[in-house]
Amino acid sequence: MPLTLCFAPRLMPAGQAAHYLGVSVSKLRTLPITSKQLDGKRVWDLRDLDAYADNLPTHGESDQGNTCDALFTARAS
Repeated sequence: MPLTLCFAPRLMPAGQAAHYLGVSVSKLRTLPITSKQLDGKRVWDLRDLDAYADNLPTHGESDQGNTCDALFTARAS
């Protein structure tokens, strides 16, 4: 009976990593995500893929971070 994984493997080749993020392989290769070498093969670490996705801006939010001072027009004394 073949082994069926119920989870994503920790290290993935380009096709799986791209599928995991929902992008094409060519797009994956342009993203600023570190890849690793395993037996001469380029693989992506699940943790790096998750960290990249976690740090993407949320739709409708400013990509400039916390702009609380701008909202309340605070000025330095």
